[in-house]
Amino acid sequence: MTNEFSLKAFKAHLHMAAAALIIAGGLVSFAVSAANAAPGTADADIIAEAPSGTVAHRSIEIDGVSVFYREAGDVAKPTVLLLHGFPTSSQMFRNLIPELAEKYHVLAPDYPGYGASDAPARDKFDYTFANYAEIVEKFIDKKGVDQFSVYLMDYGAPVGFRLFEKNPGRVSAFIIQNGNAYEEGLKEFWDPIKAYWKTGAKEQRDALRPFLILETTQWQYTHGQPNPELISPDAWHTDQYLLDRPGNKDIQLDLFYDYRTNVDRYATWQALFRKHQTPTLIVWGKNDHIFPADGAYPYRRDLDNVEFHLLDGGHFALESHSALIADEIVDFLGREVQ
Repeated sequence: MTNEFSLKAFKAHLHMAAAALIIAGGLVSFAVSAANAAPGTADADIIAEAPSGTVAHRSIEIDGVSVFYREAGDVAKPTVLLLHGFPTSSQMFRNLIPELAEKYHVLAPDYPGYGASDAPARDKFDYTFANYAEIVEKFIDKKGVDQFSVYLMDYGAPVGFRLFEKNPGRVSAFIIQNGNAYEEGLKEFWDPIKAYWKTGAKEQRDALRPFLILETTQWQYTHGQPNPELISPDAWHTDQYLLDRPGNKDIQLDLFYDYRTNVDRYATWQALFRKHQTPTLIVWGKNDHIFPADGAYPYRRDLDNVEFHLLDGGHFALESHSALIADEIVDFLGREVQ
């Protein structure tokens, strides 16, 4: 009986102590907040906004598909739209976004089938670059963005140039990092993909499956990097985990085949470059085997206002040159975009 009473008393004591701590903690928090608040400030205004470099991770529904995106910065400032490449997602911009968000409103969506966006079955969703451009256009419309500068990398280039083709005046500036719009940039790496374009046959399709394995994904990150040991393996392991989802590799093979439709638009895009002369910053990993520097130079043929930088890096130049690229972007946009 004594032991039972002591145990009950002990439990009651714990509950009282916990309640006292909660109350005390709340009073201390309130006291600190109240001390820092301006006179007459409502309680709801006491909590400060997140710093401008803080990245929010959100989703929005576009045509029944949940599209994940990263967002940072003040929406009242000029918008920079970041469009990722293959086989990655907006995670490739994880280090760049906070750097840009100090002065710009930054948006970085994941295309369907990539990153944290939905990956509908192939018979439920049209995995084409034309459809990706439609999705991204509806995304920026829903976000209330009328005009934007756009970062174009790899697959992001045809997506962004299709947006530009639909409404050139909406694009304030291009930032091009290993994103192609010229046949000079499609070298020997593309030979097996071009063979698939010619036939569309299963044999040529299956020949591309080695492009989708871990060793190839790692190679994309490390090839051409002067110090590959400085590239975090988190990047390619994250990408490969998503590539390995059931059905995703066939999505990628569909996109390999559809890429031929982008080449068909190159002449149209080049004519628009010449007509509109959109300010352009090129920051290109010169050792890239997928989109070599041969594809960077021709932009200067059609665009007069081009700031041109070749970096000692590979396909994913942001992995090795993020700080430098961020500085170049901030300097360039500060001069070219009001």
